[in-house]
Amino acid sequence: MLSFYTFFITSFIITLSGAMMPGPLLTVTIANSAKKGFWEGPLLVLGHGILELVLVIAIVLGMSSLFKSNTFLICVSVLGGGMLIYMGYDMLKNAKNLSLNPQKINTKKSVLDKSTIVTGAIVSAANPYWTLWWATIGLGYLLSATKFGILGVVTFFVGHILADLLWYAFVAFGISKGKKLMKDSLYQMIIKICGAILIIFGAYFLYGLQKFL
Repeated sequence: MLSFYTFFITSFIITLSGAMMPGPLLTVTIANSAKKGFWEGPLLVLGHGILELVLVIAIVLGMSSLFKSNTFLICVSVLGGGMLIYMGYDMLKNAKNLSLNPQKINTKKSVLDKSTIVTGAIVSAANPYWTLWWATIGLGYLLSATKFGILGVVTFFVGHILADLLWYAFVAFGISKGKKLMKDSLYQMIIKICGAILIIFGAYFLYGLQKFL
């Protein structure tokens, strides 16, 4: 049983260290939590977790070779980088129409109006570094976990998702509590900054294509 505890703890620590680094999912968590409240964090992680569960199942069933393919990683970088740039542009374009006041009606839709769970999955899939993480660290760790059977895989996955959940819930809680002191002008500025960050991430991922060529 010590091996399972070790897998759980190390999986938790490795994932937490990665989750705490700035990235697209963290950016969207900040933007959504400021508008809709605490539950945006856990719901985004739910979408993220569903996507990762599907990925883990696919890897266990024998699709690990796909994530080592340069062609696949290039496609992910192009599509993911493009999606992040689009989402960032959409946030910049619609920031002026957003409000934290429920009495104000926003007639224009933005990425913040999409299903939070779906958004969590889309943002994760659009992040090429997420794919690269699973193609390297995640894949190696998961294959090691399979040596202990299904319980090893479950232990790894639970530790992995729990770290994401705790961190993003913590961020969402802090942002949602702070919105009571936030004016619409400040909120809109935060959305613009988040949008710009997503564009930068997208451009950086597209720039990184050169290492696969």
